[in-house]
Amino acid sequence: MTERLPRTDWQQRARAHEEAVDALTAGHRERRSRGQTHEVEDFLFTYYPHRPGRLRRWHPGPDVILEDADDEYADRSGYVVAEDGSATVDVPAVVERRGRTLTFVQSLLRATLDRPAHLGCFGMHEWAMVYRLQPGEQRHEDLPLRLSQAETDRVVEGHQVRCSHYDAYRFFTAPARPRNTLSPTRESQVAMEQPGCLHAGMDLYKWAFKLSPLVPSTLTLDAFRLARETRTLDMQASPYDVTGLGLDPVPVETAAGKAEHLQRQRDLAARSNALRRRMLDVLGPLTPDQATLSPAAHPRPDR
Repeated sequence: MTERLPRTDWQQRARAHEEAVDALTAGHRERRSRGQTHEVEDFLFTYYPHRPGRLRRWHPGPDVILEDADDEYADRSGYVVAEDGSATVDVPAVVERRGRTLTFVQSLLRATLDRPAHLGCFGMHEWAMVYRLQPGEQRHEDLPLRLSQAETDRVVEGHQVRCSHYDAYRFFTAPARPRNTLSPTRESQVAMEQPGCLHAGMDLYKWAFKLSPLVPSTLTLDAFRLARETRTLDMQASPYDVTGLGLDPVPVETAAGKAEHLQRQRDLAARSNALRRRMLDVLGPLTPDQATLSPAAHPRPDR
Protein backbone atom coordinates (compact mmCIF):
# COMPACT_ATOMS: atom_id res chain seq x y z
CA MET A 1 0.00 0.00 0.00
CA THR A 2 1.36 3.39 -1.01
CA GLU A 3 1.65 6.05 1.67
CA ARG A 4 1.47 9.72 0.72
CA LEU A 5 3.17 12.19 3.09
CA PRO A 6 2.53 15.93 3.11
CA ARG A 7 5.67 18.07 3.14
CA THR A 8 5.36 18.97 6.83
CA ASP A 9 5.08 15.28 7.80
CA TRP A 10 8.06 13.97 5.86
CA GLN A 11 10.22 16.92 6.86
CA GLN A 12 9.42 16.21 10.50
CA ARG A 13 10.42 12.56 10.05
CA ALA A 14 13.62 13.58 8.30
CA ARG A 15 14.56 16.00 11.09
CA ALA A 16 13.88 13.38 13.77
CA HIS A 17 16.13 10.94 11.92
CA GLU A 18 18.91 13.51 11.58
CA GLU A 19 18.75 14.33 15.29
CA ALA A 20 18.89 10.64 16.23
CA VAL A 21 21.95 10.07 14.02
CA ASP A 22 23.64 13.19 15.38
CA ALA A 23 23.18 11.94 18.94
CA LEU A 24 24.50 8.46 18.14
CA THR A 25 27.55 9.70 16.22
CA ALA A 26 28.46 12.76 18.33
CA GLY A 27 31.34 11.02 20.11
CA HIS A 28 32.82 9.66 16.89
CA ARG A 29 32.61 13.02 15.12
CA GLU A 30 34.15 14.89 18.05
CA ARG A 31 37.04 12.42 18.34
CA ARG A 32 37.62 12.52 14.60
CA SER A 33 37.89 16.32 14.71
CA ARG A 34 40.67 15.92 17.30
CA GLY A 35 42.40 13.11 15.44
CA GLN A 36 41.54 10.57 18.15
CA THR A 37 40.49 6.98 17.62
CA HIS A 38 38.11 4.64 19.42
CA GLU A 39 38.61 0.94 18.72
CA VAL A 40 34.99 0.07 19.42
CA GLU A 41 32.94 2.76 17.68
CA ASP A 42 35.32 3.54 14.81
CA PHE A 43 34.73 0.03 13.49
CA LEU A 44 31.27 1.10 12.33
CA PHE A 45 32.81 3.79 10.10
CA THR A 46 36.03 2.12 8.98
CA TYR A 47 35.31 -1.58 8.48
CA TYR A 48 31.87 -0.49 7.29
CA PRO A 49 32.83 2.56 5.20
CA HIS A 50 29.57 4.39 5.78
CA ARG A 51 30.14 7.93 7.01
CA PRO A 52 27.82 9.68 9.50
CA GLY A 53 26.82 12.19 6.83
CA ARG A 54 25.37 9.45 4.64
CA LEU A 55 23.69 7.73 7.56
CA ARG A 56 22.11 11.10 8.41
CA ARG A 57 20.39 11.29 5.00
CA TRP A 58 16.78 10.22 5.46
CA HIS A 59 15.11 7.75 3.09
CA PRO A 60 11.39 6.90 3.37
CA GLY A 61 11.68 3.52 1.61
CA PRO A 62 9.61 2.16 -1.28
CA ASP A 63 5.91 2.93 -1.75
CA VAL A 64 6.11 6.29 0.02
CA ILE A 65 5.29 9.47 -1.91
CA LEU A 66 6.75 12.71 -0.60
CA GLU A 67 4.66 15.71 -1.54
CA ASP A 68 6.31 18.98 -2.60
CA ALA A 69 9.76 17.41 -2.55
CA ASP A 70 11.18 18.46 -5.91
CA ASP A 71 13.68 20.93 -4.40
CA GLU A 72 15.26 18.29 -2.17
CA TYR A 73 14.94 15.16 -4.32
CA ALA A 74 15.22 16.28 -7.95
CA ASP A 75 18.94 15.52 -8.08
CA ARG A 76 19.09 12.78 -5.45
CA SER A 77 20.24 9.41 -6.75
CA GLY A 78 17.62 6.68 -6.63
CA TYR A 79 14.59 8.97 -6.72
CA VAL A 80 12.17 10.15 -9.37
CA VAL A 81 10.14 13.38 -9.21
CA ALA A 82 6.68 13.59 -10.76
CA GLU A 83 5.20 16.57 -12.55
CA ASP A 84 3.31 17.60 -9.42
CA GLY A 85 6.61 17.89 -7.51
CA SER A 86 6.17 14.73 -5.47
CA ALA A 87 9.13 12.37 -5.10
CA THR A 88 9.44 8.64 -4.56
CA VAL A 89 12.12 5.98 -4.70
CA ASP A 90 12.73 4.92 -8.29
CA VAL A 91 12.36 1.25 -7.41
CA PRO A 92 12.79 -0.23 -10.93
CA ALA A 93 15.99 1.74 -11.54
CA VAL A 94 17.50 0.92 -8.16
CA VAL A 95 16.57 -2.77 -8.44
CA GLU A 96 18.16 -2.90 -11.88
CA ARG A 97 21.35 -1.25 -10.59
CA ARG A 98 21.60 -3.24 -7.35
CA GLY A 99 20.05 -6.47 -8.59
CA ARG A 100 22.93 -8.81 -7.76
CA THR A 101 23.28 -7.42 -4.25
CA LEU A 102 19.53 -7.50 -3.72
CA THR A 103 19.28 -11.14 -4.80
CA PHE A 104 22.21 -12.11 -2.60
CA VAL A 105 20.88 -10.31 0.48
CA GLN A 106 17.40 -11.79 0.09
CA SER A 107 18.91 -15.26 -0.08
CA LEU A 108 21.25 -14.64 2.85
CA LEU A 109 18.50 -13.29 5.10
CA ARG A 110 16.15 -16.18 4.35
CA ALA A 111 18.82 -18.82 4.82
CA THR A 112 19.99 -17.32 8.12
CA LEU A 113 16.45 -17.13 9.47
CA ASP A 114 15.96 -20.82 8.68
CA ARG A 115 18.84 -21.88 10.94
CA PRO A 116 19.05 -22.19 14.73
CA ALA A 117 21.41 -19.81 16.49
CA HIS A 118 24.75 -21.25 17.57
CA LEU A 119 25.56 -19.51 20.85
CA GLY A 120 28.66 -21.32 22.07
CA CYS A 121 31.43 -19.39 20.34
CA PHE A 122 32.09 -17.02 23.29
CA GLY A 123 33.74 -14.50 20.99
CA MET A 124 36.71 -16.74 20.28
CA HIS A 125 37.07 -15.20 16.81
CA GLU A 126 38.71 -12.12 18.33
CA TRP A 127 41.08 -14.30 20.33
CA ALA A 128 41.96 -16.27 17.19
CA MET A 129 42.97 -12.99 15.55
CA VAL A 130 45.79 -12.52 18.06
CA TYR A 131 46.72 -16.17 18.59
CA ARG A 132 50.50 -16.66 18.82
CA LEU A 133 51.31 -13.15 17.60
CA GLN A 134 54.64 -11.55 18.25
CA PRO A 135 54.89 -8.16 20.00
CA GLY A 136 53.76 -5.32 17.75
CA GLU A 137 51.77 -7.56 15.38
CA GLN A 138 48.27 -7.15 16.85
CA ARG A 139 45.63 -5.14 15.00
CA HIS A 140 44.63 -2.81 17.83
CA GLU A 141 48.04 -1.54 18.87
CA ASP A 142 46.59 1.07 21.24
CA LEU A 143 44.84 -1.59 23.31
CA PRO A 144 46.92 -3.93 25.49
CA LEU A 145 45.92 -7.54 25.97
CA ARG A 146 44.14 -8.33 29.24
CA LEU A 147 46.29 -11.42 29.68
CA SER A 148 49.82 -12.17 28.64
CA GLN A 149 50.34 -13.50 25.12
CA ALA A 150 51.02 -16.98 26.50
CA GLU A 151 47.86 -16.91 28.61
CA THR A 152 45.86 -15.61 25.65
CA ASP A 153 47.15 -18.46 23.51
CA ARG A 154 46.15 -20.99 26.16
CA VAL A 155 42.58 -19.64 26.18
CA VAL A 156 42.33 -20.29 22.43
CA GLU A 157 43.81 -23.75 22.86
CA GLY A 158 41.36 -24.55 25.64
CA HIS A 159 38.24 -23.71 23.63
CA GLN A 160 36.54 -25.04 20.55
CA VAL A 161 36.73 -22.37 17.86
CA ARG A 162 33.68 -22.57 15.58
CA CYS A 163 33.54 -19.40 13.50
CA SER A 164 31.08 -19.53 10.60
CA HIS A 165 31.62 -15.98 9.34
CA TYR A 166 34.12 -15.55 6.53
CA ASP A 167 34.85 -11.87 7.18
CA ALA A 168 35.88 -12.73 10.74
CA TYR A 169 37.68 -15.95 9.84
CA ARG A 170 39.84 -14.27 7.21
CA PHE A 171 41.52 -12.23 9.96
CA PHE A 172 42.56 -15.30 11.96
CA THR A 173 46.28 -15.71 12.38
CA ALA A 174 47.84 -18.52 10.35
CA PRO A 175 48.29 -20.79 13.41
CA ALA A 176 44.66 -20.21 14.44
CA ARG A 177 43.03 -21.17 11.16
CA PRO A 178 43.47 -24.95 11.51
CA ARG A 179 41.87 -24.71 14.96
CA ASN A 180 38.56 -23.54 13.49
CA THR A 181 36.16 -26.44 13.11
CA LEU A 182 34.65 -24.76 10.03
CA SER A 183 36.17 -23.42 6.83
CA PRO A 184 33.96 -20.50 5.76
CA THR A 185 34.48 -18.96 2.34
CA ARG A 186 32.84 -16.09 0.51
CA GLU A 187 31.11 -18.62 -1.75
CA SER A 188 29.72 -20.58 1.22
CA GLN A 189 28.37 -17.54 3.07
CA VAL A 190 24.71 -18.21 2.30
CA ALA A 191 25.14 -21.86 3.23
CA MET A 192 26.89 -21.18 6.56
CA GLU A 193 25.64 -17.93 8.09
CA GLN A 194 23.64 -18.33 11.30
CA PRO A 195 21.79 -15.84 13.54
CA GLY A 196 23.92 -16.35 16.65
CA CYS A 197 26.98 -14.91 14.90
CA LEU A 198 27.79 -11.42 16.16
CA HIS A 199 29.34 -10.39 12.86
CA ALA A 200 26.30 -11.59 10.91
CA GLY A 201 24.17 -9.37 13.12
CA MET A 202 26.43 -6.38 12.59
CA ASP A 203 26.36 -6.98 8.84
CA LEU A 204 22.65 -6.19 8.74
CA TYR A 205 23.72 -2.56 8.92
CA LYS A 206 25.97 -3.11 5.92
CA TRP A 207 23.22 -4.69 3.85
CA ALA A 208 20.70 -1.99 4.77
CA PHE A 209 23.18 0.68 3.75
CA LYS A 210 24.17 -1.06 0.51
CA LEU A 211 20.53 -1.29 -0.54
CA SER A 212 19.66 2.31 0.25
CA PRO A 213 17.29 3.93 -0.69
CA LEU A 214 15.23 0.74 -0.96
CA VAL A 215 15.60 0.22 2.81
CA PRO A 216 13.88 2.93 4.88
CA SER A 217 16.07 4.90 7.26
CA THR A 218 14.09 3.75 10.29
CA LEU A 219 15.28 0.20 9.60
CA THR A 220 18.83 1.25 8.72
CA LEU A 221 19.11 3.21 11.96
CA ASP A 222 17.84 0.27 14.01
CA ALA A 223 20.45 -1.91 12.29
CA PHE A 224 23.11 0.66 13.17
CA ARG A 225 22.01 0.65 16.83
CA LEU A 226 22.20 -3.15 16.89
CA ALA A 227 25.63 -3.13 15.23
CA ARG A 228 26.88 -0.59 17.77
CA GLU A 229 25.70 -2.67 20.72
CA THR A 230 27.01 -5.87 19.16
CA ARG A 231 30.42 -4.35 18.51
CA THR A 232 30.57 -3.32 22.16
CA LEU A 233 30.06 -6.92 23.31
CA ASP A 234 32.47 -8.10 20.62
CA MET A 235 35.27 -6.02 22.10
CA GLN A 236 34.30 -6.52 25.73
CA ALA A 237 34.63 -10.27 25.19
CA SER A 238 37.87 -9.90 23.23
CA PRO A 239 41.36 -10.44 24.65
CA TYR A 240 41.91 -6.67 24.65
CA ASP A 241 41.78 -4.48 27.75
CA VAL A 242 38.92 -2.07 27.02
CA THR A 243 38.75 -0.49 30.48
CA GLY A 244 40.50 2.59 29.09
CA LEU A 245 37.46 3.08 26.85
CA GLY A 246 35.14 3.03 29.84
CA LEU A 247 33.99 -0.55 29.22
CA ASP A 248 34.03 -3.51 31.58
CA PRO A 249 35.51 -6.69 30.13
CA VAL A 250 33.42 -9.82 29.68
CA PRO A 251 36.06 -12.41 30.70
CA VAL A 252 34.93 -15.34 28.57
CA GLU A 253 37.80 -17.43 29.91
CA THR A 254 35.76 -17.68 33.14
CA ALA A 255 32.38 -19.30 33.89
CA ALA A 256 30.85 -15.96 34.85
CA GLY A 257 32.05 -14.34 31.65
CA LYS A 258 30.68 -17.19 29.56
CA ALA A 259 27.28 -16.88 31.23
CA GLU A 260 27.11 -13.14 30.55
CA HIS A 261 28.23 -13.56 26.96
CA LEU A 262 25.67 -16.30 26.35
CA GLN A 263 22.81 -14.22 27.72
CA ARG A 264 23.72 -11.13 25.71
CA GLN A 265 24.44 -13.12 22.55
CA ARG A 266 21.04 -14.81 22.78
CA ASP A 267 19.32 -11.41 23.05
CA LEU A 268 21.30 -10.00 20.11
CA ALA A 269 20.47 -13.06 17.99
CA ALA A 270 16.74 -12.60 18.61
CA ARG A 271 16.94 -8.92 17.76
CA SER A 272 18.96 -9.57 14.62
CA ASN A 273 16.34 -12.05 13.42
CA ALA A 274 13.62 -9.47 14.01
CA LEU A 275 15.57 -7.07 11.78
CA ARG A 276 16.00 -9.76 9.13
CA ARG A 277 12.24 -10.24 9.01
CA ARG A 278 11.68 -6.50 8.70
CA MET A 279 14.22 -6.27 5.88
CA LEU A 280 12.58 -9.14 4.03
CA ASP A 281 9.19 -7.47 4.42
CA VAL A 282 10.66 -4.53 2.50
CA LEU A 283 12.97 -6.31 0.07
CA GLY A 284 11.13 -9.58 -0.53
CA PRO A 285 8.53 -8.23 -2.98
CA LEU A 286 11.06 -6.29 -5.07
CA THR A 287 12.38 -9.19 -7.18
CA PRO A 288 11.22 -12.69 -8.02
CA ASP A 289 11.59 -15.11 -5.11
CA GLN A 290 15.12 -16.52 -4.93
CA ALA A 291 14.55 -19.01 -2.13
CA THR A 292 14.75 -22.04 -4.45
CA LEU A 293 18.28 -21.28 -5.56
CA SER A 294 20.98 -23.56 -4.18
CA PRO A 295 23.66 -21.83 -2.06
CA ALA A 296 26.21 -22.34 -4.81
CA ALA A 297 23.98 -20.48 -7.24
CA HIS A 298 23.80 -17.28 -5.24
CA PRO A 299 25.85 -14.51 -6.86
CA ARG A 300 28.56 -12.70 -5.00
CA PRO A 301 27.27 -9.33 -3.74
CA ASP A 302 28.37 -6.15 -5.45
CA ARG A 303 31.43 -4.69 -3.68
